[in-house]
Amino acid sequence: MMDKNTQNLVDKGIMLPLMEEFYTIQGEGSHTGTAAYFIRVGGCDVGCHWCDVKESWNADLHPPTLADTIVENVKKFAKTVVITGGEPLMWSMDYITELLQKNYIKTHIETSGAYSFSGKWDWFCLSPKKTKLPLEENYREADELKMIIHNQSDFIFAEEQAAKVGKKCQLFLQPEWSKKEKMTEQIVEYVMKNPKWKISLQTHKYLNIP
Repeated sequence: MMDKNTQNLVDKGIMLPLMEEFYTIQGEGSHTGTAAYFIRVGGCDVGCHWCDVKESWNADLHPPTLADTIVENVKKFAKTVVITGGEPLMWSMDYITELLQKNYIKTHIETSGAYSFSGKWDWFCLSPKKTKLPLEENYREADELKMIIHNQSDFIFAEEQAAKVGKKCQLFLQPEWSKKEKMTEQIVEYVMKNPKWKISLQTHKYLNIP
């Protein structure tokens, strides 16, 4: 159990349940191949059965860490941050993103969009899940829509989600890793027939990097 003071700081986003932080190469989506500092916060109740970081789900397992400390760590390595999870919008992102931008660090997020919008973002990657759909406000913010394709019905779901984002939003289909051999072939065929979409691959896994 957190003491009241710590809980208050977490509620304000001045502290966050930090699972891990690392400097690496962005492996997915629009910014594939670019260097970025990843901040993975704990806590998620979206419950994707194929999630590859289920250890992030329980926020209580990850110690509340001052956002100021995290930003100091970022400054040593990178000018771009990706905040991911877990589900980062479970926590207020206002404080940490304002601090990052004051230090001229670009702020990117990867989110299911299932929680209220917060933060100041240079890039908003929305990855909706059937188990807990995005709030309407988050569709409007999306610069990138990344749909994970696990089976044939996910193409229908992807089109339903694409109809809700703005015209500026880039559209990506990404094979779920355990089904990549089967689904990549289908995604290639689908994108050739529907060229508004692009293919995203988890290149960091092919490169064997975090």
